[in-house]
Amino acid sequence: MLSFLPGPIKGVLAFTLIALNTVVCVVPLLVVTLFKLVLPVRFWQRWTSAVLIWIAEIWMTNNGLVLGLTQKMRIDVQGLEGLHYHGWYLVTSNHQSWSDILILQKIFNRRIPMLKFFLKQELIWVPLMGPAWWALDFPFMKRHSKEFLEKHPEMKGKDLETTRKACEKFKELPVSVMNFLEGTRYTKAKHDQQQSPYVHLLKPKSGGIAFVLSAMGGQLRSLLDVTIVYHDKAFGFWDLMCGRIRRISVRVLERPIPVEFAQGDYEGDAEFRGRFQAWVNQIWQEKDVLITTMQQEAAASV
Repeated sequence: MLSFLPGPIKGVLAFTLIALNTVVCVVPLLVVTLFKLVLPVRFWQRWTSAVLIWIAEIWMTNNGLVLGLTQKMRIDVQGLEGLHYHGWYLVTSNHQSWSDILILQKIFNRRIPMLKFFLKQELIWVPLMGPAWWALDFPFMKRHSKEFLEKHPEMKGKDLETTRKACEKFKELPVSVMNFLEGTRYTKAKHDQQQSPYVHLLKPKSGGIAFVLSAMGGQLRSLLDVTIVYHDKAFGFWDLMCGRIRRISVRVLERPIPVEFAQGDYEGDAEFRGRFQAWVNQIWQEKDVLITTMQQEAAASV
């Protein structure tokens, strides 16, 4: 409707509307959170948690409406058939831009349980969003480097313990746990620095999802393997706001999670770790080939 406006004006308008939507939704969300904290009764906790998720889904719906209002963006999505709002999913995707998150929320909102991301501990201080993520039980993680653990061996295993505590909250209601296996956004510089064996991807980090599967004890039975391909040269967050992203292809593949991966010791069992990494690497090899195919199909359709 407003896609005829110049890019920067669309960007300011879209960002302003999303910011306003955030303020409007965060206020009642925090109010409900206060009621949730006042009465630590299981039934009340479950009910208020459901209300919080409902508010967050309204926020995501409104963000999608803003994008539809300010730009012409075509998203070709395949693989959403058979997904359930009351399912339990582990979700992963290739990661190229902060735009990925808005795209994932747009295609999955109310099709599966709300996506919950593992966030860096520092993000809890982000104005409005930090408290909102906390209220919605998004887990805040503080990962320790190998160098830190060598100096402080007593902290070994604390990451897994923190993950388990975070996942305890996920056992009450259906959930979609989101994890970007690459751990960071793809850039050519990062790809070259890693000497990645993949054409379009960084090396996957399998430890995070191994911890989640172990902590959830088999509740997550399906992996939603998402592949996102942008067909425009610019696809950053501001490019999304300004309407410069016109064509996106998304493929969703539901994969069964092997039962054995819900019980193994990723850190302590080298044989288990090898099998788990082989499973993840196979997924990544197939994703790399799929990205090439999606790019070729898009080029042929122009």
